[in-house]
Amino acid sequence: MDASKHQELERYEPDTALTRLIRIPVRIVVLVLVLPVRMVWDLLAAGWHAADRTLLRPLGRGLAWLADTLVLTPLSWLFTHVLTPLALAVTWLATALFIWPWIGLWRYVVVPVAKYGVAVPLVWLYANLLAPLGHGAAWLFTTLVVGPVVGLWRYALVPAARYGVIVPLVWLYGAVLTPLGRGTAWALDRVWQGTAWVLGGVWKGLAATGRGLGIAVTWLVMTLLVAPASWLYRRVLAPVGREIADAAEVAWRIAGYLSRAVGRGIAWLFRHLIGVPVAWAYRTVCTPLGHFVRDALWAPARRAALEAGRAARGALATARETVRQARRDAWRALVGGTAGARSGEPLGVPARTLGSTTTVPSAAQAPETSLLDEKLVKQG
Repeated sequence: MDASKHQELERYEPDTALTRLIRIPVRIVVLVLVLPVRMVWDLLAAGWHAADRTLLRPLGRGLAWLADTLVLTPLSWLFTHVLTPLALAVTWLATALFIWPWIGLWRYVVVPVAKYGVAVPLVWLYANLLAPLGHGAAWLFTTLVVGPVVGLWRYALVPAARYGVIVPLVWLYGAVLTPLGRGTAWALDRVWQGTAWVLGGVWKGLAATGRGLGIAVTWLVMTLLVAPASWLYRRVLAPVGREIADAAEVAWRIAGYLSRAVGRGIAWLFRHLIGVPVAWAYRTVCTPLGHFVRDALWAPARRAALEAGRAARGALATARETVRQARRDAWRALVGGTAGARSGEPLGVPARTLGSTTTVPSAAQAPETSLLDEKLVKQG
């Protein structure tokens, strides 16, 4: 309750002896009742915040990552690489099998047949036969039916209705019914005024009697019921209720201070009994042990794994190249090819001269004789 509300209550309802008498006991009782509730509330709030920080948020992030990895990413890949191409193929196939034939049938069969087989003959029939026939029928109907009916209405029925019915009725209303109605209304008005005057006098007498009785009943109710109830509410119930509300507010604040102090004490005990030893063990034992494991075991194992991976990749690359070369040689052996382009056959090595000692490893020796010696042998 703010200061303005306190000032307003003090201005309209001053402090009384009853208020001063019940203030301190009420506040003590309310503090005793509110303190356990406030401590339980603070404990639940602290537990909820701790669970949210240490359990719910990491669990939510883990579930989100798991859902993204196991559900959303496969579904996205499936939708992008399987369902979308499949839908496009099905759409194209359905269009090619069902829509394009109907479009062609409509455009090149139904529309020409309807246009040149039905619409054009009907338009010609309407323009050259039905329209002239309709115009002639309309002229005959106007001449033989409409003209006589209009003449009969204009020159026979209208004058008979005007001078035989309407004019006599208007004269009867203006000369007989209107004066008779006005006289009847005047007579009824005089009767009503007299009746109203008599009833008004009777009602005034009854109202005077009822007003006195009502004043008496009202005075009795105000004196015997309203005044005591108002005094009881203003002098007893309102001060007691206001003090209980103020005591509850003050007790809630005091309980909050006490609960905060108890919580700080528990946190201090937890920090010095558990947190400090755990931190000391982490700094003096776990950290050096972790550094030793990282430098002495993990780093050499990681380097060995990297070297083994590089060797395995090199071996796989060599094996792939060998298999590719063998497949190429087998294909050339089956389908044929130029002798110089075959990788499995050695190229011809020129004859060595006396001044050349260079040889090619794993190559067959070239003949020592030259082409000129071979020609001479053939001619001899």
